[in-house]
Amino acid sequence: MKLSDGEAAGPRPTASRGPAHPGDLGRRIAQRRRELGLSRAEAAARAGMAEGFLDYLESSPSTAEAGPLIRLADALGTTVTRLLGGEVDLPPGWGAAAARPVLAELPVTACWDRLVPGGVGRVALSTADGPVVLPVNYRVLDGTLLLRTAARSTLAAAPGTRIAFEVDRVDEALRSGWSVLVTGWAAAFDESEAIERLGRCGDPDPWAGGQRDVWIRLHPTAVTGRIIRTEDESGDRAPGDAAR
Repeated sequence: MKLSDGEAAGPRPTASRGPAHPGDLGRRIAQRRRELGLSRAEAAARAGMAEGFLDYLESSPSTAEAGPLIRLADALGTTVTRLLGGEVDLPPGWGAAAARPVLAELPVTACWDRLVPGGVGRVALSTADGPVVLPVNYRVLDGTLLLRTAARSTLAAAPGTRIAFEVDRVDEALRSGWSVLVTGWAAAFDESEAIERLGRCGDPDPWAGGQRDVWIRLHPTAVTGRIIRTEDESGDRAPGDAAR
């Protein structure tokens, strides 16, 4: 892609060993931009670079030199280290807390708003060897949570017992986040009915892969959540979500 002379694009990207895999930097930039609800033009303007240069970064298997990457990270409210994947193997929330954190309860409706998109959460259940917490893909169906697992898995033995499910989101850059906790009864769910009813929106496709034909439905008896926001000097709460 050719950039005209005089564009505030900064140095062209150069080959680098920054991202672990080709294109990782571009995908992280694009993902963070979408998280903030910014168009490519808006993000480029914030970073003082040409939109075409940002398009190049998002689609190229290369990394950029330090100057433009620092400006872009700042414009996206994150760090160069995060854009390069340097924190990918670290647990979330290891950074310092915000200067003025505000912890608040989430209304039940707000909890469901965060659950409805589906994704990955953690299911907690009791076993003969003690409590177990497992990551699992999930979807929401008619006010219940639908989980899919293997026939001989720990979760497959859960029907008829009380279990808990937790999902959260942490924004390291803003030191904020939220979490939602669902407790209730697990029940078996017929595979054919699950496929028929979820066909229009996709099923909880397990990232772990393999043969997973057992469907578990969590009927909630309680749904609670918390959010951490930051508060500025004037006492106004800054927009953004926060952690339990």
